[in-house]
Amino acid sequence: MEIELLGSVALVQGEHRCAVASVRIRTLVALMALSPGSSRPFDLLVEQLWAGRPPGNARNALQANIVRLRKLFESLTGRRGDELLRTVSSGYLLDVPPDSVDAHRFLRLTDEGAAQVDRDPAAAVDLLERALHLWRGPALVDVPDQPGLREQSARLDERRLSAREDLIAAKLAIGEERGLVSELRQLAEAHPERERFSEQLMLALYRNGRQTEALDVFHRARRRLASELGLQPGRGMCRLYEAILVQDRVLG
Repeated sequence: MEIELLGSVALVQGEHRCAVASVRIRTLVALMALSPGSSRPFDLLVEQLWAGRPPGNARNALQANIVRLRKLFESLTGRRGDELLRTVSSGYLLDVPPDSVDAHRFLRLTDEGAAQVDRDPAAAVDLLERALHLWRGPALVDVPDQPGLREQSARLDERRLSAREDLIAAKLAIGEERGLVSELRQLAEAHPERERFSEQLMLALYRNGRQTEALDVFHRARRRLASELGLQPGRGMCRLYEAILVQDRVLG
């Protein structure tokens, strides 16, 4: 069984993909799948499932939802639900390999890809594209916006952007800048606080023989950083601007 969190929450067994209809069960799946193989305490699950407003019989209510989820697991996999979602001394534990959860597989692939950007950029492209193809929408998109899950979702979305930065860096390293300009324009516009996208856009434009446009990206980014964030471009962007001005051979 695979568990999908990078988009809507779903369970997958072979060719069968099962959406989880109940909001509370979806939330429970997310809470357990974000930490597979680790115990989730009773009190923490109650706190997060009922957003700090637990019912009077919270333990019984939690147990009822655990039973529902175990039945769902059993109907999908044919295995006993209490083997997959085990009761332990302090709470419950989802006994599945981390790689069976798309979020954990994504994190592993992005770590491996980032480590290869400088050493083997072609391998990095393969790893990072595989990681990014796991996404089907914003992380945990159909789970209630609760503090613990909000932090996890934000962390995954941040890693998604970092993976795109690393993927573009790897493509630039193997000379694939021609097809990157349009994508980088959108990313630099959507994320002005991430200077790396603007730097990559400048480099892609310069390598495509569009030096004036590359310099203009710097000036627009500088104005936007100053007006929206009260910041100045970092050293990396400034050094790249200067290198483009003098047509430094290293940029090729």
